[in-house]
Amino acid sequence: MVRRFLCPVLVLLFLFARPLLAADPFEHGWQLDPEASAITFLSVKKDSIAETSQFAAISGQITESGVAQLVVALDSVDTKIDLRNVRMRFLFFETFTFPEATVTAVLDPAPLQDLPSLRRKVILVPVTLSLHGVEVELAAEVAVTLLNNDRINISTLNPVILKLQDFNLMGGREKLQEAADVTITPLGIVNLNLTFDRRAPGTPVLAPVSTSGATAALEASGNFSREACLGRFDILSRSRSVNFAPGTSRLDQASTNFLDSLFDIVSRCPEMVIEVGGHTDDKGSAASNTRLSQKRANSVVAYLSAKGITVDRLQSVGYGEAVPLVPNNSAQNRAKNRRIAFKVLN
Repeated sequence: MVRRFLCPVLVLLFLFARPLLAADPFEHGWQLDPEASAITFLSVKKDSIAETSQFAAISGQITESGVAQLVVALDSVDTKIDLRNVRMRFLFFETFTFPEATVTAVLDPAPLQDLPSLRRKVILVPVTLSLHGVEVELAAEVAVTLLNNDRINISTLNPVILKLQDFNLMGGREKLQEAADVTITPLGIVNLNLTFDRRAPGTPVLAPVSTSGATAALEASGNFSREACLGRFDILSRSRSVNFAPGTSRLDQASTNFLDSLFDIVSRCPEMVIEVGGHTDDKGSAASNTRLSQKRANSVVAYLSAKGITVDRLQSVGYGEAVPLVPNNSAQNRAKNRRIAFKVLN
């Protein structure tokens, strides 16, 4: 008798204890669960070799008004190979200048009203992608799955195809090709698998965490191995990111972010003496080019010294036009030959 009485009571208690499904799909807003989310991209080299990479640091939210925001720390690119990560940061994404990519979208609540009963819906979402200083409007077909009343998953149904030329990334592609001696298809094939949790009532709305900073994906602390140092200085030499006012040794303001990243790496190779080598094209006399390249190398050494690198660890050399990377037979080639290179001496 007691048992028959308790059973319906327990059922009622269970039903009332369950949270009611919200009529407003954006009620209280949603916060990204980065541990249960992933952004991956596939690249193709040598026409047939596909490689999948992802980003380790992402954050995001959906506000109560349905504005979705996603922040990707490009420094956190993870190809599973250390020096390949460094190439992607310094040569391709140029994260010292463009540390983040952001995705924004305004979601229409109407197509999601019946999500509680259907549990899964496919919708087309217009998004704005900001990457490498360029904003592009895209559309992504995504599956929205209600995992429970307070947890949803949003994943791309089809990969999003990004053309590198749309984001001024063709120069980075060229540097990667030179560094790895491969051809790279000028496309990125991106997939998103994002899980969000509904905020508790009264929870403050937090903007997506900015993860910018030149060393976001480098080791949190400690020094690099000799191999890691050698690889990094080779890659930094290929970046061609130290620039000067024409015909002078005055550092361009845009170079300082790169030099700050260089400082971080030199600091973490403490036993090494680094040569800072200045190089020019063949315009002008050989003597004047040697003088200019020496002054430019001196400027870089002075910058690093001012930040705390002791002068006994830095040597500046002006090579002028004597060591070209490529023949000085075009404007493009001359630009490649005008560079600052870094070499470990001991």
